[in-house]
Amino acid sequence: MQDPEKDTEWNDILRKKGILPPKENREEQERAKEEEQFEILQKSLVKTYEDMTLEELEENEDEFNEEDEKAIEMYRQQRLAEMKAAQMKNKFGEVLEISGKDYVQEVTKAGKGIWVVLHLYKQGIPLCALINQHLSGLAKKFRDVKFIKAISTTCIPNYPDKNLPTIFVYLDGDIRAQFIGPLVFGGMNLTRDELEWKISESGAIKTDLEENPRKQIQDQLMSSIRACVPTRGESDSEDD
Repeated sequence: MQDPEKDTEWNDILRKKGILPPKENREEQERAKEEEQFEILQKSLVKTYEDMTLEELEENEDEFNEEDEKAIEMYRQQRLAEMKAAQMKNKFGEVLEISGKDYVQEVTKAGKGIWVVLHLYKQGIPLCALINQHLSGLAKKFRDVKFIKAISTTCIPNYPDKNLPTIFVYLDGDIRAQFIGPLVFGGMNLTRDELEWKISESGAIKTDLEENPRKQIQDQLMSSIRACVPTRGESDSEDD
């Protein structure tokens, strides 16, 4: 069979009759196909600085021109700032146990912009144990907040047990909120979501809860009570 790509008299006749594609169109198609393949190959081989890690930027810095270097330096600073912010966001993640001698370092000098949640507790008080358990979960959820706990009398000598549990919330060494005594926390029915909401009202954490969980429980309780109380008509009919 004759090669349709060759420039022969027979192939010219076939092109005129439309059996073979015109030579120019075929060449344009081939050229476009080659250009497309070249672009795909180039993209697969060339990696822009925006796709590179900081290590790759340093390895390839000799290959960039002066304009690229300025853009790359700005991009490098941006990446460093993002990495620093990510490190700060995941800086903590657990509840730190401290004593009175650690207070200044861990609370007063915690760092600018660092929220600190301090729980004063004592062994043998069930609500204190419950709050410590809830704080462990919150510390993992809000890793940019410093959660700490301390036996009350090691931080404040002669601190009365009737004030336990106590939670102090600090920012830049200043107290921004305080929750003192069992009544504030609602007793042993306290849930982790309720504690999260309570601490979020101080501004220390950004909760994803849409409303106060205790209010939801109260609303459900009131609905149940209303459902159990007979209406006036039902009461009259029962008396009859």
